[in-house]
Amino acid sequence: MLIGGLELKNNLCLAPLAGITTLPVREFFSDLGAALTHTEMISCAGLNHDNAKTFDMLKTSEFEAPLVVQLFANDEKILLSGAECVLRECKRFSAFGINMACPMPKITKNGSGSALLKKPETAFNMVKSLKELNLPVWVKIRKLENDCDTLKFVEILLNAGADNVCIHGRTQAQRYEGFADKNIVGECAKNFPGLISASGDVKTLNDIQEYLLMGCVSVMLARGALFNPFLFCKGEVNRVEKLINFAKRAEILLGEHKAVVLLKKFVPGILRNTHGSAEKRNLACSAVKLNDIIEILKGEFINYEI
Repeated sequence: MLIGGLELKNNLCLAPLAGITTLPVREFFSDLGAALTHTEMISCAGLNHDNAKTFDMLKTSEFEAPLVVQLFANDEKILLSGAECVLRECKRFSAFGINMACPMPKITKNGSGSALLKKPETAFNMVKSLKELNLPVWVKIRKLENDCDTLKFVEILLNAGADNVCIHGRTQAQRYEGFADKNIVGECAKNFPGLISASGDVKTLNDIQEYLLMGCVSVMLARGALFNPFLFCKGEVNRVEKLINFAKRAEILLGEHKAVVLLKKFVPGILRNTHGSAEKRNLACSAVKLNDIIEILKGEFINYEI
């Protein structure tokens, strides 16, 4: 199916997650069935200043689904310069993403992330500038304080040339608390058919179906992917094998310590609703060896329910 200027195998995607959507995680979800994945948020300022850690976040592999490079900046010149750095470094990206959704002060205090929701002219210019580089442009935003402003902001982005706008139904002030407003996402999908993706409170198949029935062209799993990674699967898979492959691949790419930290982020979701889950979660989260975590978790995957 054609979504946001890209041909995708389905409409279920992995959203960008800071500190999580690293290369091994993207490979893991691509293997499970994600139609598209995102990098972590990548600083255009860091790219422009040749920051080694920032460039390290651009590493990709042939085992990934179509990949959106998620960028953040506070104006169009910095954004465009950073995007040009991306193209010189790697040709594997399928689209540019602009983050206008992150509510955290370390991002917004410099005018990036969700701070751009208050700067429609800057947001328009950012999208328009990236369109010059001949890749689809995907924008991730949050709902504004009222529905009319949200609709107007989405229209501004689309008029600038955005190929897809993903809406998270929480305001900047909410951060990650409370509930996502699915109704405003559906209202935007109705007003801009074929151009809106959904994010926020996607933890079950019913959540996915609800967004799709509203007219969203795709659904992005963020924290819901950690809560229930096998939502991406079509049919039965060997979950023990998938887990072990992911853990070992993370160890190869990141080293054991970082692989352990990463795997622990999946522990609460994997162990939810299992017998003795609190004890097992504490054991897994206190482990320092990758194999110790695998031994605690892998038995639970046999009876893991979506």
